[in-house]
Amino acid sequence: MSELNAAIVQSLALVNTMTLGVAPAMAMGSQYQHLAYSLGLASMNQVFAQQQTNISQQASSVLAVLQLYRR
Repeated sequence: MSELNAAIVQSLALVNTMTLGVAPAMAMGSQYQHLAYSLGLASMNQVFAQQQTNISQQASSVLAVLQLYRR
């Protein structure tokens, strides 16, 4: 019975040690994923803003041309 208890204690100690050893890598992986997501979202926002600017510029160009033809 004591051999079984010793094996259980050793198994738990190994799992705890493994968990502590893997924690920094998991944290860095999570941080890299969040960084990649944030950069992707920022790029999407920038593309959207650029598209909206292009639409506004086209509309103002059309209005300017219409005003020129009215004179």
